Amino acid sequence: MTVTELGAAESLLAALSRDLPGDALTTGPEATAPYAADRSGSRPDGEPLAVVHAANAEHVRTILRHAHALRVPVVPRGAGTGLSGGANAGAGAVVLDLSRMNQILDLDPHEQIAVVEPGVITADLDRAAGEFGLRYAPDPASAAISTVGGNIATNAGGLRCAKYGVTRDAVLGLDVVLADGTPIRTGRRTVKGVTGYDLTALFTGSEGTLGVITAATLRLRPVPESTATVAAYFGTFAEGAEAMSALTAARLEPSMAELLDGPVLGAVDDAQGTDLRSHGGALLLLQCDGRAAAAEAELAARMLRGRAASVETTADPAEADRLLAARKLALPALERLGRVLIEDIAVPRTRLADAVREISAAAERHDVRIFTFAHAADGNLHPILVLDPGTPAIPDAAWRAASDIFTAALRLGGTLTGEHGVGTLKRRWLADELGPQQHALQQRIKAAFDPHHILNPGKAL
Repeated sequence: MTVTELGAAESLLAALSRDLPGDALTTGPEATAPYAADRSGSRPDGEPLAVVHAANAEHVRTILRHAHALRVPVVPRGAGTGLSGGANAGAGAVVLDLSRMNQILDLDPHEQIAVVEPGVITADLDRAAGEFGLRYAPDPASAAISTVGGNIATNAGGLRCAKYGVTRDAVLGLDVVLADGTPIRTGRRTVKGVTGYDLTALFTGSEGTLGVITAATLRLRPVPESTATVAAYFGTFAEGAEAMSALTAARLEPSMAELLDGPVLGAVDDAQGTDLRSHGGALLLLQCDGRAAAAEAELAARMLRGRAASVETTADPAEADRLLAARKLALPALERLGRVLIEDIAVPRTRLADAVREISAAAERHDVRIFTFAHAADGNLHPILVLDPGTPAIPDAAWRAASDIFTAALRLGGTLTGEHGVGTLKRRWLADELGPQQHALQQRIKAAFDPHHILNPGKAL
């Protein structure tokens, strides 16, 4: 730190010690180290200056008001389950931990909406809605540990987004504190509303760079009357991708379609004692829901039987949970093998098999272990690079493989990220996708909301 930065840091800590409760502010390496990095596998330089454990919106306003005046960077954080480095906090930054703001403030089953604080665990909201025959449709694989605020900040996708959309499609309104401590409320409680610019959508996916969410008004949906699940094994991941493209072309709309490659199946087997890999080189999991679930699943199964090595269907929820466990346990299984870098590209659905081949070629070309699974119905792939855990820096070969994958995604008409966000890991490729004019415009938007660039600096843009 420079002398000026050191003075600002000391002044901020003094102000926060004065204006916040005693247990809200923690300092020192042992206290801050657990809040320095997210789940992306990347690490920031140095440890954060402090952690503020906000318990309410007034605490958020207090820290931002002081940080804005003193020009000290603030990194908002939920559960730290992000996968792109968006919640990493290095030397000189204050982490704003929102996990204590974990109350469901209102759940209206007649209007089918919920108002929640940002630290509410995603699965807890879904369970609370379930008591009224409703559910929170966004369903990231990390739902049991990730927070609603973090999902909104990254515009998280998930397993059900093929039919129900990403987090943005469930967010009706937000309470937000701007960089200077000013509170605002965006959006509405009604299903429809088009007054003014859509700031709710702008904050959703902004990765904590425009403001800090202190409450969210969310849309709930009825729990489907029935659900049917299909599991199909293929010889190769590309064959599974081609089969999914055929289902899409046939206008089938499953609520979920997850595709896992053979190495991922092997990793799950090793971790869980299962025998998935023995059935094939890839597993496609489909789920159909609603009144026509059984008929849709049977149609999908008929189409897949001509392509797959084996196909099974079930309407038994317990059996469906057993099958879906392979997908939900995929990332934890890979984390046992080494240090993971979780990439996240999306391509047009008709180019899914082409993207699979590009990923395999990049892995072979640069001699990097890559394990891949995908939200297959919307073309969103997760190539997971598994690195030596003893290597502190990301090897050049891994960066080259990632670059080849990102370049291929753009060449195929896709995007650098479908749901995890840009964070720190993808910033070097951002301008390639946005182009100079849009990139400059987005920088101006950032400056309008955060003129001193204290909110999550170095992220997203």
